[in-house]
Amino acid sequence: TTSYFFITMASTMCRRAAATCTRAATQVRRSSVSSSRIAFSSVANQDASSSPYVSGPTTHFGYESVSINEKEGRVRQVFENVANDYDVMNDFMSAGLHRYWKDELLRMTGVGPMSKALRRRASMKYASDLNNGNSDDDKIDDSKALLSILDVAGGTGDVAFRFVDAANCEERSKSSGKDEINVTVCDINPEMLRVGESRARKRYGSALFDETCALKFVEGNAQCLPFEDNSFDLYTIAFGLRNVTDVDMALRDALRVLKPGGRFLCLEFSHVQNVPLAQLYDIYSFHVIPKLGEVVANDRDSYQYLVESIRKFCNQEELMSRMKTAGFEGVKYTDMTQGVVAVHEGWKPL
Repeated sequence: TTSYFFITMASTMCRRAAATCTRAATQVRRSSVSSSRIAFSSVANQDASSSPYVSGPTTHFGYESVSINEKEGRVRQVFENVANDYDVMNDFMSAGLHRYWKDELLRMTGVGPMSKALRRRASMKYASDLNNGNSDDDKIDDSKALLSILDVAGGTGDVAFRFVDAANCEERSKSSGKDEINVTVCDINPEMLRVGESRARKRYGSALFDETCALKFVEGNAQCLPFEDNSFDLYTIAFGLRNVTDVDMALRDALRVLKPGGRFLCLEFSHVQNVPLAQLYDIYSFHVIPKLGEVVANDRDSYQYLVESIRKFCNQEELMSRMKTAGFEGVKYTDMTQGVVAVHEGWKPL
């Protein structure tokens, strides 16, 4: 009852404060590669984006300076602390809006309509092979999948489940053979993966794992992913890039594992440009979220770090610049809720 009260209180406060920006969420603001009209594209920001994300022996852990080696372990501990209540944590951080933002991310990927087209193509090929008397030994496997999706830092499966549902993988699992579409969840934290796989097996059963291989959970570091070059058509990362020690390294490795022509999308908390809204957002972030973490989850420190990590992360223009430096083409971003979050996207050159 206490948890429900505080969650409701937090949602109400933030929803009232951000009512106007929620209505404006559909009026997304896109910036092209050549954009120069954003007010915060200052010399300081240009300098930040042109310098390495990590230089020297230290980096930031929220507002605290720590050694590079120490940060990874401390971030791991934060997410071990919140793994079982990850959805509650996201509700605190966004007042429930993270569900809408993730739905928008799914829509932007086009996985739903693309999957329908690919499955239709696969069915037509299968029928043609039968008519021509070809054997079915050449069933689609991982190396021949028509659409391979990688969701990084997605341990609990919140984004991956959207892909599985949009691609109708559960229905496909009732048929034999490996699925033409597969989704891989990669996370550095084994506890998050444990929670995610447990949720997935309860939600879909074991067929997606053991028979059609449409869904898998893999432990790995975003800076050095445990996958071959040119493995995936689509790479997504939601609310995870800011927790990576070296963002530049993670972007380069994202490019490496994507197939030529593959697409990268990052959904992340960003920087609000509306001054009154930014002030309200700061009040909620620094005075409400940590207190709720303390009362509901008995963990103020983890929530304090998560708030601080948002403020320390790249703004929209800086991240766009870093993506271009990493080698992505067609880079742009879409603000949602007036910049509370942004989706950055880019393509691996052919």
